[in-house]
Amino acid sequence: MNDTTRARLMRVSTATLTTVLFKRGFHNTFLQQVRLVGGTQANMVGAAYTLRYIPAREDLDGIDAFNDRSHPQRVAVEECPEGQVLVMDSRGDASAASSGGLLLTRLLKRGVAGVVTDGGFRDTPEIALMDFAAYHQRPSAPTNLIKHHAMDLQLPIACGGVAVYPGDVMVGDAEGVVCIPAHIADAVAVEAYDQTLYEDWVAKRIGEGAGLFGVYPMTDASEQAEFAAWRGAQAAHYPLATGMN
Repeated sequence: MNDTTRARLMRVSTATLTTVLFKRGFHNTFLQQVRLVGGTQANMVGAAYTLRYIPAREDLDGIDAFNDRSHPQRVAVEECPEGQVLVMDSRGDASAASSGGLLLTRLLKRGVAGVVTDGGFRDTPEIALMDFAAYHQRPSAPTNLIKHHAMDLQLPIACGGVAVYPGDVMVGDAEGVVCIPAHIADAVAVEAYDQTLYEDWVAKRIGEGAGLFGVYPMTDASEQAEFAAWRGAQAAHYPLATGMN
């Protein structure tokens, strides 16, 4: 992902992204039952680094399992590249934690962009105070070993009912997380950024008392002319919009 794509995606909402993806034929891109733990204000943007859990088995997942330095969960925390997002397939099971505060602190310190699970986190009061994008289903105090066996890394997974392939672009905001297929991320970022500029104009007009018809969608010729004039004055606020430079 190039820096311009990242910068555009930092400025757009997951709602706008789902619409742009829908127009391209992608209907299932918003992760279900996945919520932001803390109060971070910036969007989470990064390529997916994947970890898959399967159900735990008693002879493999005792408390000493973490003594093994090849344990996939611990390897993921130590090897997820800077700027990427650790995405965990926890089978939608939040009855035991997918991870906890200490591991998320390590990810934060290593420069990882965020972490997503369709299970739960433990230590959520502490995680909520971190300036770190962490998304889960709900709090879960029990250790992951009770229910989750960390199986493998960097393979296609399911998270929140969405197929996530390594390298897909994950974008999170206060509403949730969207997965953008890697091969269309640049084009989606351009369209979503331009769409955000248009939607900001619509919000302005509705705030001024305008009705929907002719404005949203913009079919009225006079509205189109007013938008074009307003758009031309917005270069400083939307420097990455197409045709602004």
